[in-house]
Amino acid sequence: MRVNRGFAEQLNRECLCVSVDRSLLQQTFQRASNHPDDIADLIAERPHLFADAPVFLARSDAAAMMDVVAAIEAAVRLDGFREAALAHAPAIARADHGPVGAFIGYDFHITASGPKLIEVNTNAGGAFLNAFLARAQRACCAPLDGFSAAPLAETFEANVVAMFEAEWRSQRPDGCLRRIAIVDDAPSGQYLYPDFLLARRALTNAGYDVVIADASELALADGALRHEGRTVDLVYSRLVDFALAEAPHSALREAYETGAAVVTPNPRNHALYADKRNLLLLSDAKELARWGLSQQHLDQLRAAPRALEVSAVNAEALWEARKGYFFKPASGYGGKAVYRGDKLTRSAWDHVRAGGYIAQEFAAPSERIVRVGDETRICKLDVRLFTYDGALLLAAARVYRGQTTNFRTPGGGFASVLIV
Repeated sequence: MRVNRGFAEQLNRECLCVSVDRSLLQQTFQRASNHPDDIADLIAERPHLFADAPVFLARSDAAAMMDVVAAIEAAVRLDGFREAALAHAPAIARADHGPVGAFIGYDFHITASGPKLIEVNTNAGGAFLNAFLARAQRACCAPLDGFSAAPLAETFEANVVAMFEAEWRSQRPDGCLRRIAIVDDAPSGQYLYPDFLLARRALTNAGYDVVIADASELALADGALRHEGRTVDLVYSRLVDFALAEAPHSALREAYETGAAVVTPNPRNHALYADKRNLLLLSDAKELARWGLSQQHLDQLRAAPRALEVSAVNAEALWEARKGYFFKPASGYGGKAVYRGDKLTRSAWDHVRAGGYIAQEFAAPSERIVRVGDETRICKLDVRLFTYDGALLLAAARVYRGQTTNFRTPGGGFASVLIV
């Protein structure tokens, strides 16, 4: 296994070829839009959305990552885990309407000892963009002939359609799904708005009536969720108000609570998978075993760095050991208000120790060397698995510089994953 990872590491250091066919990528986006320039223009406005080169991943590491996914999915199905996770969740998360959550994202750093889970997300964005990117990836040199990022990308849209249909049937086994709303706050202003457009295209091609809507435009009338007077059957939520607690989301909240619409991912999905306090539960092997998790899954969860809740009891010890930790808000998302321990200032620490933070053992990201013009630069990378009900939909990487992932890095952005 070490030799396998070594080859991937070598390629990430030494393969500097530009292997994304930008012309093909643009043509693919143009074909995906009713107005040929729309998506291509949006992509052009986001120069650091896509990296030019792929990220290489050892087959053994890819398998180990899926083992972690399987272990977490098994844990989430345990009554004890659910009770513990829901104990610190908002009340809205406690009702189970059926959906298990569209696009659960598992993020990993690849370390010398194997992949380490960093976090789980229920609003994992970029899947549709990465499926298109994978189709435009080309082998850049002879050693890479035969390696491809495309196989999952080729079946991606069909699998996504099946996912949304399964989410619908889990709540409405006798109903007929007709209209889907892709919902966010001011969606056209979101950085990943092109991802929304591609999602709409895929679902429209499958025969559904699809709208991209601001959550504030939704209304509940006569027991149905409506947008511009028309009934919405299913909401694909891209909101980061995971509990639907904000005033502009009141109609969606009521529709979810009453079952007037199927919502995915939803507050319960977030509470069970993506609340950062669940990392504390996944770090507690004794409790997991007591709840009934198998020894095999316990062993697989060793790939999840240990997490602790920051409290008055352990604050001073964590400050002294801060270089070994990453500090995250329990309800955070998108790398907001997170602190790397070795860069933590006293003023920031005062905010952390005030409460609501977890300390996660630091797992250094691996590196990808990229070429920018005539220069080579060292970037960090992480790997995201887009999944549904434990099954892999697509793997993608993010290449970046800085403390957390971003789309401001020349040479960086989303990157295709090539398994070697």
